[in-house]
Amino acid sequence: MPKLRSETTHEIGFTLNGRRTRARVEARMLLTDLIRHAVGATGTHVGCEHGVCGACTVQIDGEPVRACLTLAAQAEGVDIRTVEGLEPRPGQLSPLQAAFREHFALQCGFCTAGILMSLDALFARKPEASEREIREQLSGHLCRCTGYAPIVRAALAAQAHVREEKTTNA
Repeated sequence: MPKLRSETTHEIGFTLNGRRTRARVEARMLLTDLIRHAVGATGTHVGCEHGVCGACTVQIDGEPVRACLTLAAQAEGVDIRTVEGLEPRPGQLSPLQAAFREHFALQCGFCTAGILMSLDALFARKPEASEREIREQLSGHLCRCTGYAPIVRAALAAQAHVREEKTTNA
């Protein structure tokens, strides 16, 4: 990455939820600010701003990343996926999102986007992740409302739904 000067803005190009995007960023701008304010994808939430709570988790090239700890300039050339990118078609929930709704795995919803992005990345990497692995993935997220049990149930239900769909379509 080239050395960026703090007193100037820099144009970067990246893919956001499947669409090529360009933006001008300051050297010190955080990815959360780029996503929320410059691009308008407000599903990514800003919580602790220290990488502890997980609310700002997005995927960069398929890996979960804390957007509050990532500089916007680091987005140059990468593929970013936010919670808005989970829906298979506009207005349709992904199996994971639908399971969260069905199993009451969200209350205030503040942590939900980050949790969904982490679980989505886990299931992309390991579709048959065990309950222990799901809980381990969730250990990097703070949820003050649900107590995590409904979140784990929703994750397991989403796995079962996807597995059943594959069997039906095979």
